[in-house]
Amino acid sequence: MRYSAYMNANTPRQYTIRNIPDDVDAALRRRAQDTRKSFNQVALEALMAGLNKYIRPNRDFRDIAGGLSEEEADPIDREIRHQRQVDEGLWQ
Repeated sequence: MRYSAYMNANTPRQYTIRNIPDDVDAALRRRAQDTRKSFNQVALEALMAGLNKYIRPNRDFRDIAGGLSEEEADPIDREIRHQRQVDEGLWQ
C-alpha cells in the first residue's frame, strides 16, 4: 500500500529541511518579526508562494477594528447599549 493511502487529505504534515542558507534563514526570521507572524507561518507562505499556491487568509476583521474615531463610534455604541436593554415588563 502506498504511503499516501494512509494519509487523510487534511492530515497536517511536518518536514525537516536541512542546509538552509544563512541569508534565507535571516530573511524568513526578519519577515516573521516584521509581519508579527510565526516563523512556521512565514516559512509555509514562502514555500507555497514558490509553488504559486497561496493560503486563503482567515478574515477576522482585525484590519478594520478600531478604525473609527471616538466621535464615529459613539452613536454605534449608544445603539448597541440601547438594544441590550431588557424590558422587565416583557419578562413577567
